[in-house]
Amino acid sequence: MLRKIITTAAAALLATGALVLTAPGASAKETPTARELLDKCDNGTDLCVFHPAGPPEEYTGGGHQVGEAAYNCTPDLQRSTVNWSDTTTESNSFGVSLSAEVGFSEVFKVSIETSYQHTWESSHTEGQATNVDVRPNEKGWVERAPKMQKVNGQYEMHFPDPFYGHYIWYLDFTADGPMPGSTGDITQKTAPMTDQEKAEHCG
Repeated sequence: MLRKIITTAAAALLATGALVLTAPGASAKETPTARELLDKCDNGTDLCVFHPAGPPEEYTGGGHQVGEAAYNCTPDLQRSTVNWSDTTTESNSFGVSLSAEVGFSEVFKVSIETSYQHTWESSHTEGQATNVDVRPNEKGWVERAPKMQKVNGQYEMHFPDPFYGHYIWYLDFTADGPMPGSTGDITQKTAPMTDQEKAEHCG
């Protein structure tokens, strides 16, 4: 059976509509997009399996403000409680959703959990009340940097009939998602209010 490999770089070219010639005489009609392949996973394939290239890589995502800022317009140090809720969602190399428990999304999650006994979450929400000490004429806020996990691997798809001229396709795939059960790094920040902020909040 004929084989064709789509590398990550090739898939990126496909996403922009560029041609990727993988065999003599290949044309745009002979090359499916990454989304077309993923949509066929367990929906027209004899076999669709995700092969992780290694264990999930854990890292800390970028910090960002959560909840509202607190403004101290008094002459004394003030302790403010910031109530916040923050949701972290997954992303992947092709911009498709892994939230639906069907087709390639289910294959991906089952493969990760079976291979590493490691849960994959498409969305995770954390929230709490955090105290911030704010000096006079300053503002205070809370930042959260979520704990994340990255998985790299490859989908292997076997078709009963030729799909774009081939029975077997491979597709490189990378996904980032929130670490289950992790609050992330929580920090309290303060800074002097601008003249505009003073006018808006202390007038």
